[in-house]
Amino acid sequence: MTATGMAAVGVGAVAMRPAFAQSQATLSTRWDKTFPKSDKVDHKKVTFKNRYGITLAGDLYQPKNPSGKLPAIAVGGPFGAVKEQSSGLYAQTMAERGFVALAFDASYTGESGGEPRNVASPDINTEDFSAAVDCLGLQPHVDRERIGIIGVCGWGGMALNAAAVDKRVKAVVASTMYDMTRVMSKGYNDSVTLAQRTQTLEQLSRQRWKDADSGASAYQPPYNDLNGGEAQFLVEYHDYYRTPRGYHPRAVNSGNAWTVTTPLSFMNMPILTYIKEISPRPILLVHGEKAHSRYFSETAYAAAAEPKELVIVPGANHVDLYDRKDRIPFDKLTAFFKQHLA
Repeated sequence: MTATGMAAVGVGAVAMRPAFAQSQATLSTRWDKTFPKSDKVDHKKVTFKNRYGITLAGDLYQPKNPSGKLPAIAVGGPFGAVKEQSSGLYAQTMAERGFVALAFDASYTGESGGEPRNVASPDINTEDFSAAVDCLGLQPHVDRERIGIIGVCGWGGMALNAAAVDKRVKAVVASTMYDMTRVMSKGYNDSVTLAQRTQTLEQLSRQRWKDADSGASAYQPPYNDLNGGEAQFLVEYHDYYRTPRGYHPRAVNSGNAWTVTTPLSFMNMPILTYIKEISPRPILLVHGEKAHSRYFSETAYAAAAEPKELVIVPGANHVDLYDRKDRIPFDKLTAFFKQHLA
């Protein structure tokens, strides 16, 4: 996630950007991921609807020649990414380790449906996770009683929120987690004052008039451009989203943008209010030692009830846990899900 254009730091310049709509009949059939295709798993594209009737697109990975009913994992994130990036890597890797895994695009983004393009909602995006659980439960080789979820970055918070409300989820992992409602409403390290918050809401409210007058949503400036002098974590985002390492043309964070008014629904809807209600189902929080966002996982861990675990990866920054397979503790994730989806 990059919050520089979000409410945490003000609305910023308004740019009208062309909408991108992917027809469900023309889902990409080529391998357009940011990671190599594994010869250890089978892969196929799937579509499914959430509770609001929005058609979501996903990549389903499963072990070759599956026998019987298997445990399954839905994977989402990061916030502003697409399934061809980090979530797909997580899903494919977990499929190599014996799970059926589904990486999916959030509503209004990537190959999923919804208009306008590139808008987010804490409610609808939480629902997207439950819809992914629906989809997994309909697969012939999935045991409905053994489904877990993984949320990466801003979708770590969505995963925790989904697990709290959806009791079908038996175990949840949040990796390099952001609480998007917290950062948009309070800024980094909760630094936004009431006066600043009020000013942002005034700007966003006025923007609604502009959108209503024009009949179309305005978009923020392109995400993850560098002009010099940015904080190190913004340089790290650029290194992932805007270079061959992680660039994908459909990703909001790869030079596209959210609508200007996207932060509105995040400003007064704290998604981790009911984190204690995940218990007695287990939580695993994974974060990098050097990540600017580490405090999100630490405070979520403090607020959660047992059973819970916080793993700090030595030397890792925030985006290392997007795609660095030597940093992402896949052995730990595998052991966690094998235990709790047994």
